[in-house]
Amino acid sequence: MHLDELRTLLARHARPDWTTAIDGVFISKVDRSDPPAPSMSGTVLAVIAQGAKRLALGDRVYEYGPGQYLVASVDLPVTGQFTRAGPEQPALGFGLALEPSAVAELLLQARPGDAPRVGEGVPSGIAVSDAPAALLDAVVRLLRLLDEPRDRAVLAPLIKREILWRLITSDQGAAVRQLGLADSGLSHISRAVGWIRDHYAESFRVEDVARLSGMSVSAFYRNFQAVTAMSPIQFQKQIRLQEARLLLAAHPGDVTGVGRRVGYDNPSQFSREYRRQFGAPPSRDAARLRNTVRTPVGVLE
Repeated sequence: MHLDELRTLLARHARPDWTTAIDGVFISKVDRSDPPAPSMSGTVLAVIAQGAKRLALGDRVYEYGPGQYLVASVDLPVTGQFTRAGPEQPALGFGLALEPSAVAELLLQARPGDAPRVGEGVPSGIAVSDAPAALLDAVVRLLRLLDEPRDRAVLAPLIKREILWRLITSDQGAAVRQLGLADSGLSHISRAVGWIRDHYAESFRVEDVARLSGMSVSAFYRNFQAVTAMSPIQFQKQIRLQEARLLLAAHPGDVTGVGRRVGYDNPSQFSREYRRQFGAPPSRDAARLRNTVRTPVGVLE
């Protein structure tokens, strides 16, 4: 029953830019299965109501379909593709941006023992599970508010808090809980991810980023790999190539200049790694991308 109403609400309220009248809530409606495309995941809950999605992070592949949800607790470079989507039956998805401050507030308000304890180790930055009925029910009630503008301002924040609580106490609660803890292993890795993203064009030593994250080199490398499925240097390469692709869409004739801007001193290396990543040389891929429109939530793309 929840999925039927969820599909109806998503189809009725889908917009071309995927935004809604509720801040932080997105609706995806995709009527074709395009080739795999790279994006950043964002920190987000994504629920599929119709169709199916495949997402690759490093050497890990995640697939989720109707009634399943994905949690991305770190903003990561991913490659995604809807595997079941067509004009007669488009893929339909719900997205909710996850804010660490909102998670932290709920954890502070919970009584001792209400929220499961954070376990040992660092969880993967992306995880998939079947959505429990209580979570789907809350998502449906949140989307109903798109038809109830008078109630939206008061009730939407309350239902978003309920959705967060359902996630905190769900199968993937460990990742969501660590998102709200300033001193968790996931938060340390998130800071490192943010630093690499901000300085992606610069060379760096893993030892220096580990120190910035407050970890030993061995713990940092192990936890970074657990969260991102990549080494720090591989992660930097992914960011560089994705940024290069965006720049090339606007400047298709300046392949060498774009390569330098994202940190490649060697044009041949840039072209080789770009082709390996995207399946075509930079100049040819840029010609295909000039009219591409990016969507706001990577795990929903």
